[in-house]
Amino acid sequence: MPQVCIYPKQAAQLTGNQYSAGKRLLQRIRTQLGKPAGAYVSVGEFCQFTGLPEAEVVRALARC
Repeated sequence: MPQVCIYPKQAAQLTGNQYSAGKRLLQRIRTQLGKPAGAYVSVGEFCQFTGLPEAEVVRALARC
């Protein structure tokens, strides 16, 4: 089954940043989408915000 949500560690790995930068990125996505602080960010939402192709992100997550 494909992964549905992104975690800070994965956001950091996908963007080449530190864990703390991955946390901040996910919080910016939540803020823009109007989600509460602890809400999950989906792969689609992450890709839409970052501009990364969803197919490549899904492949990268499958390798993690």
